[in-house]
Amino acid sequence: MKSDFSLLMLFGGDDLMVLLASLLLVAGSIITWAIIVEKFRLFGAEKKTGMVMSMFRAEAEKTARELLRPNGVRVANSNASNVLEQLQTRLDMLQDKLIATFDNRLYFLSMASVVAPFVGLFGTIWGVMQTFASIGANQSTSLAVVAPGIAVALGTTALGLIVAIPAAVFYQYFVKRNDDLYNRIDVVKKDLMVKASIDIMNPGA
Repeated sequence: MKSDFSLLMLFGGDDLMVLLASLLLVAGSIITWAIIVEKFRLFGAEKKTGMVMSMFRAEAEKTARELLRPNGVRVANSNASNVLEQLQTRLDMLQDKLIATFDNRLYFLSMASVVAPFVGLFGTIWGVMQTFASIGANQSTSLAVVAPGIAVALGTTALGLIVAIPAAVFYQYFVKRNDDLYNRIDVVKKDLMVKASIDIMNPGA
Protein backbone atom coordinates (compact mmCIF):
# COMPACT_ATOMS: atom_id res chain seq x y z
CA MET A 1 0.00 0.00 0.00
CA LYS A 2 1.38 3.38 -0.96
CA SER A 3 1.89 5.88 1.89
CA ASP A 4 0.62 9.42 1.49
CA PHE A 5 2.88 10.83 4.21
CA SER A 6 5.45 13.46 3.36
CA LEU A 7 7.58 15.74 5.53
CA LEU A 8 5.91 18.58 3.65
CA MET A 9 2.79 17.76 5.68
CA LEU A 10 4.60 19.22 8.69
CA PHE A 11 4.16 22.68 7.17
CA GLY A 12 0.58 22.32 5.99
CA GLY A 13 -1.14 21.50 9.27
CA ASP A 14 -3.05 23.80 11.56
CA ASP A 15 -0.98 23.07 14.69
CA LEU A 16 1.16 26.13 15.36
CA MET A 17 3.64 24.43 17.70
CA VAL A 18 4.40 21.61 15.26
CA LEU A 19 4.81 24.17 12.49
CA LEU A 20 7.19 26.30 14.59
CA ALA A 21 9.26 23.26 15.58
CA SER A 22 9.47 22.19 11.93
CA LEU A 23 10.48 25.64 10.71
CA LEU A 24 13.13 25.88 13.44
CA LEU A 25 14.58 22.54 12.37
CA VAL A 26 14.60 23.52 8.70
CA ALA A 27 16.44 26.73 9.58
CA GLY A 28 18.91 24.71 11.63
CA SER A 29 19.45 22.33 8.74
CA ILE A 30 20.15 25.18 6.30
CA ILE A 31 22.69 26.76 8.68
CA THR A 32 24.28 23.39 9.39
CA TRP A 33 24.86 22.62 5.73
CA ALA A 34 26.10 26.16 5.05
CA ILE A 35 28.75 25.66 7.75
CA ILE A 36 29.66 22.21 6.41
CA VAL A 37 30.16 23.56 2.87
CA GLU A 38 32.22 26.49 4.20
CA LYS A 39 34.50 24.18 6.21
CA PHE A 40 35.06 21.86 3.25
CA ARG A 41 36.05 24.92 1.21
CA LEU A 42 38.48 26.15 3.89
CA PHE A 43 40.14 22.82 4.51
CA GLY A 44 40.26 22.09 0.79
CA ALA A 45 42.04 25.39 0.13
CA GLU A 46 44.51 24.73 2.96
CA LYS A 47 45.27 21.23 1.69
CA LYS A 48 45.82 22.54 -1.83
CA THR A 49 47.90 25.65 -1.03
CA GLY A 50 49.30 25.10 2.49
CA MET A 51 48.64 28.79 3.06
CA VAL A 52 48.14 28.59 6.83
CA MET A 53 51.36 26.65 7.38
CA SER A 54 53.26 29.10 5.18
CA MET A 55 51.79 32.09 6.98
CA PHE A 56 52.66 30.66 10.38
CA ARG A 57 56.21 29.81 9.37
CA ALA A 58 56.82 33.27 7.87
CA GLU A 59 55.28 35.18 10.79
CA ALA A 60 56.99 32.97 13.37
CA GLU A 61 60.42 33.45 11.83
CA LYS A 62 59.85 37.20 11.62
CA THR A 63 58.80 37.32 15.26
CA ALA A 64 61.85 35.29 16.29
CA ARG A 65 64.20 37.66 14.47
CA GLU A 66 62.56 40.70 16.07
CA LEU A 67 62.90 39.28 19.58
CA LEU A 68 66.23 37.45 19.34
CA ARG A 69 68.11 40.07 17.33
CA PRO A 70 66.52 43.50 17.78
CA ASN A 71 68.27 46.00 15.52
CA GLY A 72 70.48 43.14 14.31
CA VAL A 73 72.12 42.66 17.72
CA ARG A 74 71.73 39.37 19.55
CA VAL A 75 70.12 39.75 22.98
CA ALA A 76 72.24 39.16 26.07
CA ASN A 77 72.28 35.70 27.64
CA SER A 78 71.11 37.19 30.92
CA ASN A 79 67.82 38.12 29.24
CA ALA A 80 67.45 34.85 27.33
CA SER A 81 64.71 33.28 29.46
CA ASN A 82 62.47 36.36 29.22
CA VAL A 83 62.94 36.61 25.46
CA LEU A 84 62.17 32.91 24.94
CA GLU A 85 59.07 33.24 27.10
CA GLN A 86 57.89 36.22 25.02
CA LEU A 87 58.56 34.28 21.83
CA GLN A 88 56.58 31.29 23.10
CA THR A 89 53.64 33.51 24.04
CA ARG A 90 53.57 35.29 20.71
CA LEU A 91 53.82 32.05 18.74
CA ASP A 92 50.97 30.56 20.79
CA MET A 93 48.83 33.63 20.02
CA LEU A 94 49.68 33.40 16.32
CA GLN A 95 48.80 29.70 16.27
CA ASP A 96 45.44 30.31 17.95
CA LYS A 97 44.67 33.18 15.58
CA LEU A 98 45.27 31.08 12.47
CA ILE A 99 43.30 28.12 13.81
CA ALA A 100 40.36 30.33 14.85
CA THR A 101 39.16 30.65 11.24
CA PHE A 102 38.83 26.88 10.95
CA ASP A 103 37.29 26.56 14.40
CA ASN A 104 34.76 29.33 13.83
CA ARG A 105 31.07 28.28 14.02
CA LEU A 106 31.85 24.63 14.75
CA TYR A 107 30.04 25.18 18.03
CA PHE A 108 26.79 25.42 16.04
CA LEU A 109 27.28 21.91 14.63
CA SER A 110 27.84 20.60 18.14
CA MET A 111 24.77 22.41 19.43
CA ALA A 112 22.57 21.29 16.52
CA SER A 113 23.58 17.65 17.01
CA VAL A 114 22.37 17.81 20.61
CA VAL A 115 19.41 20.20 20.45
CA ALA A 116 17.73 19.20 17.16
CA PRO A 117 16.50 15.75 18.35
CA PHE A 118 14.90 17.38 21.41
CA VAL A 119 13.19 20.02 19.29
CA GLY A 120 11.86 17.23 17.08
CA LEU A 121 10.79 15.24 20.13
CA PHE A 122 8.99 18.27 21.53
CA GLY A 123 7.08 18.67 18.26
CA THR A 124 6.20 14.98 18.35
CA ILE A 125 4.97 15.05 21.95
CA TRP A 126 2.95 18.18 21.32
CA GLY A 127 1.42 16.76 18.17
CA VAL A 128 0.49 13.49 19.87
CA MET A 129 -1.08 15.40 22.77
CA GLN A 130 -3.15 17.41 20.32
CA THR A 131 -4.18 14.24 18.50
CA PHE A 132 -5.40 12.59 21.70
CA ALA A 133 -7.18 15.80 22.68
CA SER A 134 -9.03 15.72 19.35
CA ILE A 135 -9.99 12.09 19.99
CA GLY A 136 -11.67 13.14 23.20
CA ALA A 137 -13.35 16.09 21.55
CA ASN A 138 -14.64 14.10 18.57
CA GLN A 139 -15.43 10.90 20.52
CA SER A 140 -13.79 8.91 17.73
CA THR A 141 -10.90 6.46 17.88
CA SER A 142 -10.96 5.64 14.18
CA LEU A 143 -7.45 4.92 12.89
CA ALA A 144 -8.24 6.91 9.76
CA VAL A 145 -8.82 9.96 11.95
CA VAL A 146 -5.94 9.46 14.41
CA ALA A 147 -3.14 8.17 12.17
CA PRO A 148 -2.50 11.31 10.05
CA GLY A 149 -2.07 13.50 13.13
CA ILE A 150 0.30 11.04 14.79
CA ALA A 151 2.27 10.59 11.56
CA VAL A 152 2.77 14.34 11.26
CA ALA A 153 3.77 14.54 14.92
CA LEU A 154 6.35 11.77 14.50
CA GLY A 155 7.61 13.55 11.41
CA THR A 156 9.17 16.26 13.58
CA THR A 157 11.32 13.61 15.26
CA ALA A 158 12.49 12.43 11.83
CA LEU A 159 13.22 16.03 10.85
CA GLY A 160 15.21 16.51 14.05
CA LEU A 161 17.35 13.48 13.23
CA ILE A 162 17.85 14.74 9.67
CA VAL A 163 19.42 17.85 11.21
CA ALA A 164 21.30 16.17 14.06
CA ILE A 165 23.00 13.28 12.27
CA PRO A 166 24.97 15.32 9.67
CA ALA A 167 25.78 17.93 12.34
CA ALA A 168 27.22 15.28 14.68
CA VAL A 169 29.18 13.46 11.97
CA PHE A 170 30.74 16.55 10.41
CA TYR A 171 31.43 18.18 13.78
CA GLN A 172 33.64 15.24 14.73
CA TYR A 173 35.22 15.22 11.26
CA PHE A 174 36.11 18.91 11.30
CA VAL A 175 37.36 18.79 14.90
CA LYS A 176 39.75 16.02 13.81
CA ARG A 177 40.89 18.11 10.82
CA ASN A 178 41.40 21.09 13.14
CA ASP A 179 43.44 19.01 15.55
CA ASP A 180 45.61 17.71 12.70
CA LEU A 181 46.30 21.25 11.48
CA TYR A 182 46.99 22.45 15.02
CA ASN A 183 49.46 19.62 15.58
CA ARG A 184 51.27 20.35 12.32
CA ILE A 185 51.67 23.98 13.33
CA ASP A 186 52.78 22.82 16.77
CA VAL A 187 55.63 20.81 15.25
CA VAL A 188 56.89 23.90 13.39
CA LYS A 189 56.52 26.01 16.54
CA LYS A 190 58.50 23.57 18.70
CA ASP A 191 61.22 23.29 16.07
CA LEU A 192 61.54 27.06 15.95
CA MET A 193 61.68 27.30 19.75
CA VAL A 194 64.52 24.75 19.83
CA LYS A 195 66.44 26.70 17.19
CA ALA A 196 65.81 29.96 19.07
CA SER A 197 67.07 28.43 22.31
CA ILE A 198 70.26 27.22 20.62
CA ASP A 199 70.78 30.57 18.89
CA ILE A 200 70.30 32.70 21.97
CA MET A 201 72.52 30.52 24.15
CA ASN A 202 75.34 30.25 21.58
CA PRO A 203 77.70 33.17 21.97
CA GLY A 204 79.44 32.32 18.71
CA ALA A 205 76.26 32.66 16.64
